[in-house]
Order: sequence, then C-alpha cells, then structure tokens
Amino acid sequence: MLPAIDVQCPYCGETITLLVDDSAGTQRYIEDCHVCCRPINVSVHVEDDGGVEVHVAAEDEA
Repeated sequence: MLPAIDVQCPYCGETITLLVDDSAGTQRYIEDCHVCCRPINVSVHVEDDGGVEVHVAAEDEA
C-alpha cells in the first residue's frame, strides 16, 4: 500500500493528497494539482529509517 501524503498546492493553496511510491527511493517528478490542474514539482526523499519526506514547488521555484 502506498503512503498518502497531504501537501499544499504552491499555486492555489488547497491541500491535496499524493500517493507516494516509497519503494522507488529518492525521486523527482511532476504531478498536476487535483484542484487547479497546474503542474507541481514533487521531490520525495526516503530516509534510512523508512520515513518519507515530500517537498512540493511551483515550476518557477524548482
């Protein structure tokens, strides 16, 4: 089961839920906001202890 992470869209400010594939390790990808449909840069870092850290940014912030 993929962990669900709540993040705030950098464009519209709405909270959206991302399903993160923590088995893939550290990764970067683009996912559209489920509310305003703008592209969000998503960075996922999997800690050594299995914790997942997610950062999101607008296209011009990446």
